Amino acid sequence: MNASTPVHAIRVPQGTAIHAALPGAQFFDAYEVADSHPTRTALQAWLDGVARTPRWTQQLMALRNRLVRLVGLKDLGQLHDMHPTASGQVPPDAGSYRVGDRVGIFLIRHLSDTEVVLGQDDRHLDVQVALSKHRQGDAPATLVVSTVVHIHNALGHAYMAVVTPFHRRIVRAMLQQLAAHGPR
Repeated sequence: MNASTPVHAIRVPQGTAIHAALPGAQFFDAYEVADSHPTRTALQAWLDGVARTPRWTQQLMALRNRLVRLVGLKDLGQLHDMHPTASGQVPPDAGSYRVGDRVGIFLIRHLSDTEVVLGQDDRHLDVQVALSKHRQGDAPATLVVSTVVHIHNALGHAYMAVVTPFHRRIVRAMLQQLAAHGPR
């Protein structure tokens, strides 16, 4: 990672929509990095980040999708997959998405200029991931990716034990790319 744009582990930010999902969660984390383009919306920052999904992440997702089908779980596709909105059109930009639209492997659950919460539910666990933008006073603007997982059964616990190290590396790599390169 580039030392000029460090990624820091933090608490899930209070006052965010994703923070409200914390009660009862068995897993949660959050990572923060400087926001090099503070005028873009949270969803645009997410789209910029997943557009730069490293090849190793795509390969891990493909492997994950092949393996989970063996135990009856969903093949989610890729983080950067494009899907039509409820209107049937593939959105030309972040401003065309609405709550309920699919973005990559997730559905939009909450959408504002400063926070997007994306989620995916399955019988073994419910996952929510948020990208939020923060600025306090004269402090530099930051981006935070927060994840909250509610686990339903032993399969969910086993799944999280396997994917947690990869999840952390993927989130850190995504934030590093956003800090280093900004919009695509």
